[in-house]
Amino acid sequence: FSRYGEIFQLPYGNIFPFRENLYLDFVIEGVGTKVLVAQLAEKYDTIGIDGVAMAVNDVIRSGARPLAVADNIHAQISDPALVREWMKGIVKGATEAECVVPSGEIGDVAELIKGLVKGKGFDMVFASIGEVSKEKVITGRNIKKGDVIIGLRSSGIHSNGVSLARRILFKRWDGKYDPYDVPEGLDREVVYEVLEPTRIYVKPLLRVAEEVEVKAAVHITGDAYLKFDRLTRFSENIGFEFDNFKPQPIFGLIQRTASELGGVITDEEMFKTFNMGWGFAVIVNENDEDEAVKVVEKNGVQAEQIGRVTESKGIRIFYKDKKIILK
Repeated sequence: FSRYGEIFQLPYGNIFPFRENLYLDFVIEGVGTKVLVAQLAEKYDTIGIDGVAMAVNDVIRSGARPLAVADNIHAQISDPALVREWMKGIVKGATEAECVVPSGEIGDVAELIKGLVKGKGFDMVFASIGEVSKEKVITGRNIKKGDVIIGLRSSGIHSNGVSLARRILFKRWDGKYDPYDVPEGLDREVVYEVLEPTRIYVKPLLRVAEEVEVKAAVHITGDAYLKFDRLTRFSENIGFEFDNFKPQPIFGLIQRTASELGGVITDEEMFKTFNMGWGFAVIVNENDEDEAVKVVEKNGVQAEQIGRVTESKGIRIFYKDKKIILK
């Protein structure tokens, strides 16, 4: 219980009441080792977008509208020029998410933070808070056979699976490429492909929730498509089938390069680690599919049906003429 009543448990976190018929969703997220890729590229003006995205994309899973984000940056040295670059990304991300940045902290902790580039090591953590009225909470309940899973296009790797990607792709971590190599299949330097900022889904998710019933909203991050299993705790006797994947070239490059280095990353592992082209998903009634896709795309994000809810338990992926059982 909170001061204002009982905490509301949801598939991907909890929300708590704040005055009558209003709930707050509060999350905290990190950027992870993508900060190392920023240091490798010596490009710091987009990593703040990732920090904002990781937090606000989690807040909207409950149907909440992000109100604010706050950052906590631990730095080797808070060089003013570097701070200005970080702020560019944070401002751009907060603007896209339609929320404010009322506070933040930068701490110089050279004994803790080293980094790749002398004097430019850092780590980023972001918190976000959002509000949602009781009648608009996305609960993950009442999902049934025949419901449609709509995928929202990712911008690339986003901020998950980066450690694995780094170790395969970059010589700095015993991988194959120099940062500014352009491997076959890519149209730019590999370091910039990995550094591409995480897409922010605030506008399309909130707009689609105004037009149709969104039964569940999934931010496809750590554990990737295994995340859908958590919905089975809130809606009984369901499973999931996915059959529409158009992964960006970077994902195929990771898998091929691992093989060239003498390793193996199976398709199963790819779907347990990476978003494979879809960074967010919503589950809606079959009759609402067309309207949901229309609303999402009107707000600037490509959307397609990527699967369906079944009555057979488990998570099944149909990819490259193969059936992959994730769970």
